Amino acid sequence: MAVKRALTVQNVLDKKYKLFDFEGEWHDAFSKPEKSGVWFIWGNSGNGKTTFVLELIKCLAKFDRIVLNSLEEGTSHTLQKSFLNLGMKDVKDKLLIVQESPTQLLERMRARKSPGIVIIDSFQYFGLSYKQYLEFKESLRGKTIVFISHAEGKSPAGRAAQSVAYDATLKIWVEGYKAISKGRYLGPTGEYIIWPEKAAIYWGKKNK
Repeated sequence: MAVKRALTVQNVLDKKYKLFDFEGEWHDAFSKPEKSGVWFIWGNSGNGKTTFVLELIKCLAKFDRIVLNSLEEGTSHTLQKSFLNLGMKDVKDKLLIVQESPTQLLERMRARKSPGIVIIDSFQYFGLSYKQYLEFKESLRGKTIVFISHAEGKSPAGRAAQSVAYDATLKIWVEGYKAISKGRYLGPTGEYIIWPEKAAIYWGKKNK
């Protein structure tokens, strides 16, 4: 078996990347992430996670089409209310909502002219082991894969989820109506304010 050619420092410096050209508060929080790889979002209930995910979808829809694998909420009335409150009609031509197993979702995402972004809610409902996750990620090389996860305290819920969070290029912790970058992409502030009024109350009390 032939040995692969090693790269030089200049090879790495000369490499071009496709990036999400975030601006404003999105850039301030997360800089300009690469348009591929794994993002991981986790947080406890009642901290603004759903709202943040929908706002993120509206942001990402400027760059590509998106599949939302809504396993946890399905197409429930609560999801409909969130869609109405966040004005998701604005991205109706860019967003597909499905409820699919890993095998079904892989088939969809590997099809010709499939969307470039998939958001999976939630990692726990998707049911992957860490080994299966690595295979799933490899099968969707070049796509942006966003996992939403439950939390136990301040950690992702479950050993597999914790391993995926460690592997992800962009890690986002949601607490007190803030989405905080914990990963390799960090803008000037490193945080996105989901709900300013509630965030001010939460963090004001916590910092006393």
